[in-house]
Amino acid sequence: MSIGSAFLLGIVQGIAEFLPISSSGHLSVLQNLFGSAAPGEGHMFFDVLLHLGTLISICIMFWSDIIDMAREVLSYFGTMLLRAPANNRGAEKKPIYERNLAAGRLFFMIVMATIPLFFIVTLNDSIEKLYYKTTFIGVSFLLTGAMLFVADKMKPGIKTEKSMTVTDALIIGLCQAVATIPGLSRSGTTITAGIATGLERSFAVKFSFLMSLPAVLGANLIALIKAAKEGIVWANVPSYFVGMFTATIAGIFAISLMKYISKKSKFGYFAYYCIGAGVLTIVLSLVF
Repeated sequence: MSIGSAFLLGIVQGIAEFLPISSSGHLSVLQNLFGSAAPGEGHMFFDVLLHLGTLISICIMFWSDIIDMAREVLSYFGTMLLRAPANNRGAEKKPIYERNLAAGRLFFMIVMATIPLFFIVTLNDSIEKLYYKTTFIGVSFLLTGAMLFVADKMKPGIKTEKSMTVTDALIIGLCQAVATIPGLSRSGTTITAGIATGLERSFAVKFSFLMSLPAVLGANLIALIKAAKEGIVWANVPSYFVGMFTATIAGIFAISLMKYISKKSKFGYFAYYCIGAGVLTIVLSLVF
């Protein structure tokens, strides 16, 4: 793989991972139609590094939230272990999702939203086969576009980490699990689900990105095992790291853009793009 190809795929991964246009769909179309990273050339390891790049960008952009969640969760369990004084013991023993701790509740909701992914793991092999069906990916792009149109028309909600429910988190998590299908945007699907459950638009975007942390980390661990079995083309390693670095920078840009767009309620622009990408993908799949 050339450094130029890695650079291009890094940009696609970083931008499409966070903009609601499906990174998996775009990467699969590029690989299927143009052979950007053909199977058998260590592409699994490259995919791991691309996703690691986007993982780093999330950590950079939401570092303060991650630190706050870690601090409150550790404080909660530390208090439980040390046993609170008798006059305050009842309050301290409340489940973290019932306590008035915003970051702690956010962490708990992310855990709840991650649960549906464990059930989708059993279908992983079947889902992977869809990555090579370009026409199917084109149809999924069209579905993503339709979802974004709906999201733009929904009435803004008011829920945040302080008021969203476990049911809200599970619904959004189920939508994230469905969005493992290539061509369905993970961010677009989960943001739409968040708005549909009554989340405030900016918080729906924030929750969508933060809930991707365990999902991307888990997917990377699975992919890393497969990459080890497939083997690594060491001559391509410099190109791989160029792709990872590019994905990180592009991811930071995309997250910043999504934060801005969420305040303007302009997801409809991405709907037009996804519909155009879907039509083009279907046409190209019939030509090539």
